Amino acid sequence: MITVRSILFNVCFYANLIIRMIVLSPIYFLMPRKAAYAIPKSWARSSVWLMEKIVGTTFEIEGLENIPKGGYIFAPKHQSFWDTFALLPYLDDPVYILKRELMWIPLFGWYAGKQQMIPVDRGARGKVMIDVLKRTREVLAKGRQLIVYPEGTRRPPGAEPVYKYGIARMYRDLDVPVVPVAMHPGLFWPRRTFLRYPGHFKVRVLPPIEPGMDADAFFARLIEETERASDELLVETIARNPNLPIPPSAARRLAEINGAKIASATA
Repeated sequence: MITVRSILFNVCFYANLIIRMIVLSPIYFLMPRKAAYAIPKSWARSSVWLMEKIVGTTFEIEGLENIPKGGYIFAPKHQSFWDTFALLPYLDDPVYILKRELMWIPLFGWYAGKQQMIPVDRGARGKVMIDVLKRTREVLAKGRQLIVYPEGTRRPPGAEPVYKYGIARMYRDLDVPVVPVAMHPGLFWPRRTFLRYPGHFKVRVLPPIEPGMDADAFFARLIEETERASDELLVETIARNPNLPIPPSAARRLAEINGAKIASATA
């Protein structure tokens, strides 16, 4: 049944994306930029709805009160394609730094260009990266929210964290709050497979880390706070969804957490 529901969901998900892009493009490109964001946000909500109705996956968000006003860096854990779109409706005017090749994709690249996403050549250095930082500072000054995945790429649930120091450099140079976000959508929408799993999970928005800290101290704090919340949610999510298949990385981390608790209790 999970296989059938997963296939049905994937067909509906991509059909929903393609049809909306084609049908709504004339409206989207005629609207003012920020007002036009309602269209991709509506797609995000409809995709979440499809996953709930077809697969049976639901989620809730804790800590929305921690989201500040104006410009800031939104720094979520990255496990799944789910976390690239599902939280868009909760942000006022988000912007991504994208691989420049994504901007060349018909329709998608045009949509991203309309929202003034920031393309970057990941192999670039020097002046190109200075220009990217300048553009990023400009959009933040306009009150937009920069979405940055601190680990850079998708990581399986429970995997050893591999944070990139670039987030600390951005924190130092951009002088805005950073909002860490912990969650485990990768348990329900795993990477590198078409299967989708039913169940319920939480997204936890942590208090912002205000600007002004030393970059190294910020980096250590970001990792510690995000990973502590991530461990708590991993334990809670697996306990709440006893029939959920657990990937090896999550099983190992769960064993480490339980082992640390036993050692602490017997010390």
